[in-house]
Amino acid sequence: MWNSYSRESNNKVPVLYGICGPTASGKTALAVQAAQRLGAEIVSADSMQVYRGMDILSAVPSAEETRGVRHHLISFVPCEERYNASRYREDAMKSVGDIHTRGALPLLCGGTGLYIDALTRGIRMAEEADLSYREELKKIASEPGGEFRLHDMLSSLDPDSARKYPPGDVRRVIRSLEIIRATGKPRGEAEKEDREREEDFRCRLFALKWDRAVLYRRIDKRVDNMLCRGLTDEVKRLMKADIQVQETAAQAIGFKEIRLALEGTISMDEAVELVKRNTRRLAKRQETWFKRDERVQWFETDGSNINDICDRIVHTIQEEMHDS
Repeated sequence: MWNSYSRESNNKVPVLYGICGPTASGKTALAVQAAQRLGAEIVSADSMQVYRGMDILSAVPSAEETRGVRHHLISFVPCEERYNASRYREDAMKSVGDIHTRGALPLLCGGTGLYIDALTRGIRMAEEADLSYREELKKIASEPGGEFRLHDMLSSLDPDSARKYPPGDVRRVIRSLEIIRATGKPRGEAEKEDREREEDFRCRLFALKWDRAVLYRRIDKRVDNMLCRGLTDEVKRLMKADIQVQETAAQAIGFKEIRLALEGTISMDEAVELVKRNTRRLAKRQETWFKRDERVQWFETDGSNINDICDRIVHTIQEEMHDS
């Protein structure tokens, strides 16, 4: 079907299907159910599930949850290693090609929109950052008044982004400066070009839409379950391995918060509330990302109609594959 896992020989853009959306929305269960019926294999699109040794932190599906469906790009990168969208694209392209050679259907599943875009639209904004420039910006941020200096730099180069991201949002201020450095354009303009560029795959995405209060309750319950399954012990193991807080597995929500409690900086109750709060914020960002993506078809749910939604997704994919 794919020539070099990209365009077909007739220059027709191949189709790639996926289940996306915010954390705790039920992506994995829906994707597994659909994959069983479609004879599909799942390609994870989760920036944290790639790391080994943090199954609880990254909500890696258990053998029971996968129900025998083969999963790719899960638990294969050492925790101390830097991994990014460029590497993900390379690994995912290989997985998609391998799945196709076995006569199966690749099905994406995950909430990292940047990774999905890197695979389906190619690498532009998703390119590996200029690490020396990033370190330079981080050094400025670490100095007294540094976050305001960075914000002033952004204001002079990209006033729109400066209004959008306050000085305290250092990560996004730095990312905006990186984008300007890489593209020579303001972040908004560069992102618009990224969204409009020709795709390597014609991607069809499906997502579950929950009432936000219900989704937040699901998140709180998930965090409680993570603690019951041994989240604290998992963080202790990572701390013993001396995993540093940088652009690695240490960025996973739950690691930094529980680590602070284990080090005595905050109480465990405070840490748990921080994990829940930060996970809710992540879900909101993910939802915002995917709402901007015109390829996503949303299905409203309260949890009672998941089987019906799966029926509709499977029917849509089967019809489109038959017509192609």
